[in-house]
Amino acid sequence: QVQLVESGGGLVQSGGSLTLSCAASGNIFRIIAMGWYRQTPGNERELVATTNQGGATNYADSVKGRFTISRDNVRNAVYLQMNGLKPEDTAVYYCNAYIYTTVTDWKDYWGQGTQVTVSA
Repeated sequence: QVQLVESGGGLVQSGGSLTLSCAASGNIFRIIAMGWYRQTPGNERELVATTNQGGATNYADSVKGRFTISRDNVRNAVYLQMNGLKPEDTAVYYCNAYIYTTVTDWKDYWGQGTQVTVSA
């Protein structure tokens, strides 16, 4: 079994900062990619940022220049530093990871979600 545990959400004023953390644990052979997605009520889950095993990153246009994703391959963790937060960043943020549990078996895993609320 593999688990993704997130932390770091909360309430912050517009212009403020938060850092989200996500740690993967369990039967992990190799992690290919990790990332963050977010979802608001009535809307589909959308990509925020991803990073692969080589360190390449990808960001949604709406967060470029404000958010930074980083990864700790030793701790099997991924972080999202969010600066210059705006009310429209309010959402439930989900950690995601593509994880091999054996040489051939891989699966897409999700965390339980953490609420980020940005007040105007």
